[in-house]
Amino acid sequence: MHVIIVGAGEVGCNTAEILSREGHDVVVIEADNHKLAHVESLGDIMTIEGSGAHPEALEAAGVKICDLFIAVTNIDEVNIVACLIAKEYGVPTKIARVKSFTSKKNTPALSGTKLGIEMLINPMDTVAYELGNLVVHSKALEVAEFADGRILFVGYPLERDNPVCGLSLTELGDLGMVYPFVVTAITRKEDTIIPRGNTVLMEGDRIFLMVRREDHPSLRYLFGFDKEKNRRILILGGGDVGFKLASQFEREGARVTIADPDQDVCEHLADHLDTSLVLNIGITDVGTLLSEGLAATDVVVSVSDNEETNILAALLAKKNGVPRAISVVNSPAYVQLATTLGIDACISPRLAMATAILKYVRRGGILSIATVEENHAEVLEILIPDSPGVSGKTLREVDFPKGAVVGAIVRADSVELPSGDTVLAAGDRAVVFTVADALADVEKFFEAK
Repeated sequence: MHVIIVGAGEVGCNTAEILSREGHDVVVIEADNHKLAHVESLGDIMTIEGSGAHPEALEAAGVKICDLFIAVTNIDEVNIVACLIAKEYGVPTKIARVKSFTSKKNTPALSGTKLGIEMLINPMDTVAYELGNLVVHSKALEVAEFADGRILFVGYPLERDNPVCGLSLTELGDLGMVYPFVVTAITRKEDTIIPRGNTVLMEGDRIFLMVRREDHPSLRYLFGFDKEKNRRILILGGGDVGFKLASQFEREGARVTIADPDQDVCEHLADHLDTSLVLNIGITDVGTLLSEGLAATDVVVSVSDNEETNILAALLAKKNGVPRAISVVNSPAYVQLATTLGIDACISPRLAMATAILKYVRRGGILSIATVEENHAEVLEILIPDSPGVSGKTLREVDFPKGAVVGAIVRADSVELPSGDTVLAAGDRAVVFTVADALADVEKFFEAK
């Protein structure tokens, strides 16, 4: 696949690196030659210095043979114009990052369909949604929904004295007769394990499971999670993400406090929020936060535009007794550092954007994707093809790729957590966890033949 990426910021670089690593022909257009030098260090990526909204640069990048065009500069108008020019060259799939146009309800004139752009993405919308899920699901490291919300993919840490520590998956499976779920992966220190029946769960593991939504409360009870609801929430940062979160939590009846150092931002929050307490202070001002009830807070979410400040604010909250802290962090190195230091979960705008784009790159009938950064893995919802080697076979009969596991099978009106005797039927959907090394094999397995 020939892919052109306009913009070499964090999102552009991350997307280019992923696609290049997977063997795609990637060209990055960027006006800043210093950024291009960094892009070239990421892999076999062609770079062009220039404007992605200029036809000469696009032609030099091979726009006439382009399969996927991605515009992710920091300027919405440049991204949209670049995609419109790509449309005139006949590029079949165009994706534009737009931060302002999608923050409010789109007007018809600005919809992707009207513009002829296949996808308009605002990473902050996705970030707010994922943060909301993490707050609602106490202790969760990851939360993703599949099959129209009927299947949850969740990750949890196994802390000291967790009741399942020391149990094998076979022993855990006996309990699963009452509490049905599938353990798809375990992260143990730096390793990702695709577990077997004799795999024993240990303190410090981070486990990733698939479960039907209606069975999730039973799963949380079994694993000793979510003994208390998050009713007091502190949001640090009053930008678009902070405002969306505060509005959501107000509707859910939580007691919300939101802090931001910018007076204009705080006035906007005060005018548009109903019950939230708005504080015009720095988000690391621990003294004021303590006087406003920090120690009694159930969860802190740091969502400012500065990832270092977000990490510091979350760590200060943890040090002062807040049981759960979640942070917006972009850099992969910071994501790993934050969790090592004790921050409970991190959300990456960069990763949110890349995940949305990958759906257009993956082969086969990919319906949705979730990316799990800490173990370099993906969860795919895939349409099962009408192929002789797949359709009509049981999981036990097929040679399913190593490094991947089927966590759920979705039929028209039912969801099955599979066993070896589960039959793969054409038209059903499989929800699959796969490590990066097995991804190509999983795509090939589900390709129509």
